[in-house]
Amino acid sequence: MRSSETLNEPKSHKKSFFPQFQNTVAVLLSNPAAFSLKGQLESAVERLGNRARRVLNLDLPSASNATPPFARITLESGGMPPLSIEKRLSGIPVYALSNAAGEFVLVSGMRTGRSLGLLCLKREDAESLLNQMKSMNQEMREGSKVVAVSLDKVFQLKVHGVAFRLIPDPEQVLNAAKMKDGEVLHDFPGVPVFQSKSLILRSQGKSYRPAFFRKEDLEDSLHKASSEQRKFNPSWRKGDIEVFVLEEIVSTMKGSSTSDWDDILFIPPGFNEANPAKGDKT
Repeated sequence: MRSSETLNEPKSHKKSFFPQFQNTVAVLLSNPAAFSLKGQLESAVERLGNRARRVLNLDLPSASNATPPFARITLESGGMPPLSIEKRLSGIPVYALSNAAGEFVLVSGMRTGRSLGLLCLKREDAESLLNQMKSMNQEMREGSKVVAVSLDKVFQLKVHGVAFRLIPDPEQVLNAAKMKDGEVLHDFPGVPVFQSKSLILRSQGKSYRPAFFRKEDLEDSLHKASSEQRKFNPSWRKGDIEVFVLEEIVSTMKGSSTSDWDDILFIPPGFNEANPAKGDKT
């Protein structure tokens, strides 16, 4: 089995997946001598919480099935153009592991043994995973590092037999689960994003509904909007904060050009910008 496979670069003017590397981006596939991680990975991701462990046990689709989630965007009948979706995701950082050769490190699923590319929403989680892998594998001790990748680049990837899985911030999964009354805390179905009907961003005559990857960022923006009005926004109530699943939003955008998400604007973690909403307009 080959130890690496080159990524097909997107046919566009955009930079390569890892622009900081001089060589063509390569993906390190399962190499029994270097990366037999089926047994090791379970302990390596233990600190990342139940969501990471659940991701690694997912049954991946067979090669004959549709493209694995987050491998690339394909245009479905009536869906938003891929470029439009990618623009919405541009600037959202996710964190992957690379080895000394500038190769994107993959791991094997617990059940299927097929290749997974793990992308952490929180840099500290990726660093924790890297440190634990280094402690178990000598070949990762030199030159391996965490690299930041824009989320829109993830959708451009086309790698046969590889599924890309997002590992959400465990704290935000907990925030999301607390808002879902009666549901099991560790079983939130994806990456949570938070919205409020009381918050609208306006730019060049258009209105957008911001979606935050951290609940705290949304709350800060709501408080900022109220402060700028010099009064508490009477339309803001605790129940106005809603939680949605990123993967489901993107799937809906791909399936319909007139979906409820055509005015969504994803806000990177830690970035706050808010304009007060007027009335109940969304």
